[in-house]
Amino acid sequence: MSTNRAGEQGAVPNRSGRFMEKDGYWYYTTREGVDIGPFDSREEAEIGVGEFIDFICAADPRILEVLESYRAA
Repeated sequence: MSTNRAGEQGAVPNRSGRFMEKDGYWYYTTREGVDIGPFDSREEAEIGVGEFIDFICAADPRILEVLESYRAA
């Protein structure tokens, strides 16, 4: 059973796997549906997603608007 993450309220959303392996390389998927990679290992992809989250948390609002536009597409 899933639980809410820190800061979440209400029903727990469906969560799918963020990491995938394709042709011997690893990728992660953003909420906007963009696959980021390739990485040589899952561990490197996990580091990459952490760095992406850090980037998003510190990003200029204009960058966030661009990323949100991918979700609507």
